[in-house]
Amino acid sequence: MERKQLALLDRWLATPARKPLVLRGARQVGKSTLVRLFAERCGRPLVEVNLERHADLGPAFARNDPAHLLNVLEALPEFGDFGPNALLFLDEMQAVPESIPALRYLREDMPDLPVLGAGSLLDFALADHRTSMPVGRIAYLHMGPMSFTEFLNAVGAEGLTRAIDAFEMERGIDPAVHQRLMQQLRAYLLTGGMPEAVQAYANTGRFRDTTEVHRSIVDTYREDFPKYVGSRSLSRIVNAFNFAARNVGRKVKYIHFSREDKAATIKADIELLCMARVLSKVTHSHCNGLPLQADFDPRSYKLLFMDVGLMNAVSGLGWSAIENTDETRLVNEGAMAEQFVGQHLEGLLAESPNRGLSYWLREGRAANAEVDYVAAFDGRIVPIEVKAGASGSLKSLHQFVAEKGAPTAVRFDATPPSTQTIRTRVPQGMGQVDVAYRLISLPIYLVERLPAILATI
Repeated sequence: MERKQLALLDRWLATPARKPLVLRGARQVGKSTLVRLFAERCGRPLVEVNLERHADLGPAFARNDPAHLLNVLEALPEFGDFGPNALLFLDEMQAVPESIPALRYLREDMPDLPVLGAGSLLDFALADHRTSMPVGRIAYLHMGPMSFTEFLNAVGAEGLTRAIDAFEMERGIDPAVHQRLMQQLRAYLLTGGMPEAVQAYANTGRFRDTTEVHRSIVDTYREDFPKYVGSRSLSRIVNAFNFAARNVGRKVKYIHFSREDKAATIKADIELLCMARVLSKVTHSHCNGLPLQADFDPRSYKLLFMDVGLMNAVSGLGWSAIENTDETRLVNEGAMAEQFVGQHLEGLLAESPNRGLSYWLREGRAANAEVDYVAAFDGRIVPIEVKAGASGSLKSLHQFVAEKGAPTAVRFDATPPSTQTIRTRVPQGMGQVDVAYRLISLPIYLVERLPAILATI
């Protein structure tokens, strides 16, 4: 199945001063498969070393002697000789932490050898103060679930992908194409973007075939918990994992997780799940300027699950419930649309130095306001709402524009694309202020096109 990261790997391989490249992402998002496909595409022999299966290689890495390491690998029959065009792939690097500092010496002593690394729980090894990090000597590539357009390609709907890629606001989108995209969107909301689930659906076209795949992936994540919770309560970690899936898009209040445990305890549990990349934070930013992360308030945040299909599986929303629900209702109700847009925004910002997602929150006795997401594109701060309704219902966007002066706002919903100029008055202090801004309304299946759309406006 096609992944957009293949193009990034092509550019990496062609870079003259190439650094070892480490793929970071949760378990089963397709990191290892991507590397194998890349090696096949570029016609290079792949030497794949799974360090969970070869933990005894620790001493060979610890010597920080690349020539010795390659001699050891070539002596083992499962790896064989390194040809002149070989790619070295070190998988599950967290199992042998000595492999991480060894990347520095591989680059310095063997700059012509392309080296790729990956690990499902790699962030824990990278955060371990006992691990010597080769700062500035390695590059990273962040991977998440398959995007909606990657899903379309996998299920044989490449024509719909071309329609998305060719979309322009001036031309709009044909009603028949819009309807078909909404139908495929419903399929994605249930299947999600985990490659194994997408493959199961692509093979049969039956939603029920993804159920067992989701169950297996969720079980794998839960089986990983003992690897990083240490002495912490395993049942409490499981509860946080399940609670997060059922409360995507809601401000985290620790008392809702547990009335018995301290806030600091639950906060630490959530941090572990974020390091494992099964959850991610959307943090409140005051949005007074760029980068948005400089204005973060870490005390106020929402959670995203790693994948909308897994979110539904953990929440108990099965294939039959979604299959029998109108696609417009699916977008307009519940947390699915916010999760869908959020995980795609994470994908769009994955290679940005400021990739943390943010939202805007104002809490007061009579003037609460919340904008689902705020992102920066080409130096512009853009508020993003994920909801249905007429412009008169977008009070939070009005308030954000009044306070921050954003000239453009985006609304994702189930309706065809449109633009309009919003003019209204917003209470401020003891009086009211005039507000005017351009509202871009987009069906949520166009989220991957958002940077290109904004660039034309």
